[in-house]
Amino acid sequence: MATLNDNDVRGLLEGPHHAVISTLNSDGSILSTVAWISLEDGELAVNSAEGRRWPGNLDRDPHITALVYDPSNPYEYVEVQGTAAGTGQDADDHIDRLAQAYIGQDKYPFRASGEVRKKYMITPDRVRHQKQG
Repeated sequence: MATLNDNDVRGLLEGPHHAVISTLNSDGSILSTVAWISLEDGELAVNSAEGRRWPGNLDRDPHITALVYDPSNPYEYVEVQGTAAGTGQDADDHIDRLAQAYIGQDKYPFRASGEVRKKYMITPDRVRHQKQG
């Protein structure tokens, strides 16, 4: 089984490559969302605003799957299954770091008035890396 420390896995996660994150809705169905993702001191992190659906799902049920692939070769991807814990600590700085990485802006430009950010750290139970092509 792969780990977050494997060179090819780190290459995908340090991207910037978008992630498709999947969480569980209260009715048991799956919600999949495209999100920015990062490695923070060797740990996987995603960020959102409170009140959105997928963070609410994680607050209720912390199970998450994140799939990150190379857009130039979608047959190379990493799938991380695990649990996520949310915190407000460093969430504002984290979204700004993601904005710099993904869109080249120092500050996250899409913040709504009064928005409260939350950073979720993902603890992997399983890491799978696939590479073809």
